[in-house]
Amino acid sequence: MKTIGILGGMSAASTQIYYRELCTMTRERLGGLHSPELLIRSLDFALIETLQMKGDWTAAGVILNKGARALERGGAQVIVLATNTMHKLANEMMAGVHVPFVHIADATAHAIKTKGLRTPGLMATSFTMEQSFYTDRLIAAGLRPVIPNPGDRAETHRIIYEELCKDVTTEQSRAAYVAIAERLAASGADSLILGCTEVGMLLNEGNVEMPVFDTTLIHCKAVLDHALE
Repeated sequence: MKTIGILGGMSAASTQIYYRELCTMTRERLGGLHSPELLIRSLDFALIETLQMKGDWTAAGVILNKGARALERGGAQVIVLATNTMHKLANEMMAGVHVPFVHIADATAHAIKTKGLRTPGLMATSFTMEQSFYTDRLIAAGLRPVIPNPGDRAETHRIIYEELCKDVTTEQSRAAYVAIAERLAASGADSLILGCTEVGMLLNEGNVEMPVFDTTLIHCKAVLDHALE
């Protein structure tokens, strides 16, 4: 197995999910006491969030690049970024890094197309929903993403930062997310992308009445496929 390098901490809640799921998937595939070869470089999300709010993506890119270089020096043979939003800086992060990088949007688009679907709804941070770095990759793959209305985008973003990133889940927020997913379906979505690594803390195929694509689980499967090639 190749050594997987995870650049995480954005938030810590999502990185914990990556670790747990990669361990579970490895055990299911290989059996016995097998677990993945992992390196985790976890950043202080408070600093990253401050730079996000300031729009200082250049400084954030420098931090991510330092993290990726540290993983490579430590022996990582493939790198994943355990956050959807910060894939905005995927190119800056991987500058001068020579090991493969598994992009979360590409893995997600492939999973959706494999199921014969083409019009996924997208619930994520406002950065991911409203900027083009993520949706452009989905469109390039032949998909037609549907994003929530402005009020639903604001509420989706608020719940992520004020609750989910702090490991807080409430039934009120779960109900709000279910309602947003229902409105996306009414707008023509044939599936739903859980486009922030924490959204799966509230939504899943048990409470969404269309196919659900949890980017965290898809990303973990994609990098494990690479590591076991």
